[in-house]
Amino acid sequence: MNKQVSRLRRAKRTRMQIRKLEAVRLSVFRTPRHVYAQITSSDGAKTLACASTLDKELRATLKVTGNVDAAKEVGKLIAKRALEAGIRKVAFDRSGFLYHGRIKALADAARETGLEF
Repeated sequence: MNKQVSRLRRAKRTRMQIRKLEAVRLSVFRTPRHVYAQITSSDGAKTLACASTLDKELRATLKVTGNVDAAKEVGKLIAKRALEAGIRKVAFDRSGFLYHGRIKALADAARETGLEF
């Protein structure tokens, strides 16, 4: 079993637990160059809010898009957009990535801005 298969297995297990809870989901994905976050409805049919390092707002201010500082900015932006959409409580889906580095920075920034999970 390789690294990618292990990550996808962890992601699947987490998503099944979130599906049982029927909670709104904050899903995070990262590549070496960018960080993406989106909030989806409890059934997974609709994207309610999204943010990434590719947004025009962030591209203008960020010098590097693949580091912890960029992840913090994405976390703040996704939390701000979620609060504007009336979403306060979410379940955090880290997509099988370890809760460390950029994933942790995004989660902490979202919590500080007002999201609960």
